[in-house]
Amino acid sequence: MRSKNNPISRSPAIRAGLTIGDPAGIGPAIALKALRQLKGKIRITLVGSGFILAKTARLLKIKPLAAELFDLDNIKPGVFAPGRMSAECAKASIEYLDTALGLLKNNQIDCLVTCPISKEAVNLAGARFSGHTEYLAERTGSNDPVMMLVNKKLKFSLVTRHIPLKDVCGRLTGRVLRNNILAAIKGLNSLFLIEKPRIVVCGLNPHASDNGLIGTEEKRLIIPVIQELKKEIRGAVIEGPLPADVAISRAARGNFDCVIALYHDQALIPLKLTDFDSGVNLTLGLPFVRTSPLHGTAFDIAKRPALANPNSLIAAINLAVKCTSNQKKD
Repeated sequence: MRSKNNPISRSPAIRAGLTIGDPAGIGPAIALKALRQLKGKIRITLVGSGFILAKTARLLKIKPLAAELFDLDNIKPGVFAPGRMSAECAKASIEYLDTALGLLKNNQIDCLVTCPISKEAVNLAGARFSGHTEYLAERTGSNDPVMMLVNKKLKFSLVTRHIPLKDVCGRLTGRVLRNNILAAIKGLNSLFLIEKPRIVVCGLNPHASDNGLIGTEEKRLIIPVIQELKKEIRGAVIEGPLPADVAISRAARGNFDCVIALYHDQALIPLKLTDFDSGVNLTLGLPFVRTSPLHGTAFDIAKRPALANPNSLIAAINLAVKCTSNQKKD
């Protein structure tokens, strides 16, 4: 791999930055596998550890491919073990992110794809970290970032993310819901070039509360926001709240472009059931396009990198390039 000291040639093609995530997870393996499959198709700059990538390539019995590499050399060989959570690897994964943000700022890459980081490891290392979405938003000064989850059949915009289910009702406010719907519409316009997106909002309660018999959130909070937005917005169709099962099944049949999910598993379960391999996490509200695969570090198989499936990462790279290209057209 070409080192960070070699200049990057000018090219009109979209330049995707790829961080390897937690080096003890499957990030290095899926990154190498993705590079092999996308060779000659997409220009990728890797950000990670040359030592880790070389070690992983040997385990995979492949030669490291020629690619731009920003080698931070921040992992000590003597203490590294694949599949073992450690503060050192967690700190390294954050350093890869920070380096990639510098590349974006200096216009050396156009978009960012991130391999999985362990939230538990980062927090054990002493850092307050609830996820890539929140970290990137804080580092870039972005307000109200939105997690959009995408596969070949569905798109979800998550109103709440990584919080306990018992806290969802307290976090679900009119302002949060309104901002999420507006961000979803903007993202569908600029990143997917959908001129008049069709949005459906899921109910929070079973059967969307059966007109107030099973909870009050729909009548008290969700319906007023939808009614208000319908009066304001002419460039989108907004329906709901519908029972989540109805909204998602109709979206899967092509009736809606995006489902507004009110909590994490309302989106993740159907997304992974319908097509896990094409699943991608797309962050809205940042000054650049950022995607990631729809899975975690998989420490349990990191010692056997041949088992690591790169399909979700490949989908994430392809989507990042497509969305960035669309954004330039918009």
